[in-house]
Amino acid sequence: MITSNRDILDEKELLRACAKQDSRAQRTLYELYSPKMLTVCMRYVGDRERARDVLHDGFITVFEKIDSYNGSGSFEGWLRRIFANTSLMYLRKGDVLKFTEELSDVSKEYSVENTVMGNITSKELLRLIASMPDGFRAVFNMYAIEGYSHLEIAKVLGITEGSSRSQLSRARHWLQERLQDIR
Repeated sequence: MITSNRDILDEKELLRACAKQDSRAQRTLYELYSPKMLTVCMRYVGDRERARDVLHDGFITVFEKIDSYNGSGSFEGWLRRIFANTSLMYLRKGDVLKFTEELSDVSKEYSVENTVMGNITSKELLRLIASMPDGFRAVFNMYAIEGYSHLEIAKVLGITEGSSRSQLSRARHWLQERLQDIR
């Protein structure tokens, strides 16, 4: 049993202790990863209080399923996937995409001048993404940040691939308009 945070020498030991329901190890894991995972949740749900609720639910899942982490790939990547999925489940419960419709032409791309991107910090950009409508933000995060395909997004969110493409196109347009306002 772990008696202090100093006794945890490495990640493997920490994970073994968490799998044995060691509350100190769980607290250590929470303290190590909650700031990064809160950022993931914020990217999806957009509101700090809702993101904290999702973070809590995500850690419950982590502690229930920690035995399923098999060491392939990074542990942080495994965590990130859990928190992204927990955020998406939260959004799905709110049915954020129920009024989406497919656009017939989503091939139109919007461009943002380099000077606009040069004038915005990463914090400001993340804040802007967090203020997107829920459906836009979910698809934008999944596609542009997490690297999901439109087929994967459609399956996870229970929408068509066309709706995913439409939401991404609209999100990009929405973002472009906000970036233009910043200039």
